[in-house]
Amino acid sequence: MIEPDVYKDTRGFFLETYHQGKYAALGIPGPFVQDNHSRSARGTLRGLHAQLKHPQGKLVRTLAGEIFDVLVDIRRGSPTYKQWYGVNLSAENFRQCYVPVGYAHGFYVLSDFAEVEYKCTTLYDASDELHLLWNDPAIGIQWPVGPRLLSQKDQSGVPLSQIEKNLPYFR
Repeated sequence: MIEPDVYKDTRGFFLETYHQGKYAALGIPGPFVQDNHSRSARGTLRGLHAQLKHPQGKLVRTLAGEIFDVLVDIRRGSPTYKQWYGVNLSAENFRQCYVPVGYAHGFYVLSDFAEVEYKCTTLYDASDELHLLWNDPAIGIQWPVGPRLLSQKDQSGVPLSQIEKNLPYFR
C-alpha cells in the first residue's frame, strides 16, 4: 500500500499520483503501458482477475467513492501462495495499492459508486485472462459484505484448485 504525500489548503489539494523514480525505490517496477478507469455501483464485485502468459502489475487508486481492494498471490511455490491482502482505498484517504505480477486482483464497492483507475505493466489480453472464483474457500477472502452485482464472467469464476497446474511458479 502506498500513502502519497497530499498537500491540502483552502483551495483543495495536490498530490503526485505517480513518479517513476520514487515508486521504483519502493519496489514498484515500470514501465506502465496502459491506464484503465472504471465506474461501478454500490455492491459491485469485480474479480478476481489475472493474466497468465502476459501477467500484469497494477497500481490501483480510487478517484471517487470507496472500495475494498483485494490481491491474492497465485504463484505456486511462493511463501505467500493462496494468501490474500485487502485494503480500503478511497478518494478521501488517497491510498494506492500495487498488485504485483503473479497476483490476482479484485475489488468490492462500499460507497454509492466508485471510480477506480489503475496503471498496468502489460497490455490487457482477453484471451489470456483468468477468472478466479471470488469466494473460493481455498483462498478465504473476508469480503466486507456479500456481493450484489457481479458480471457473468465473475459469477463463473473457477476455484484455484481447477487451474492450479497452469499457474506461474514463484521465482
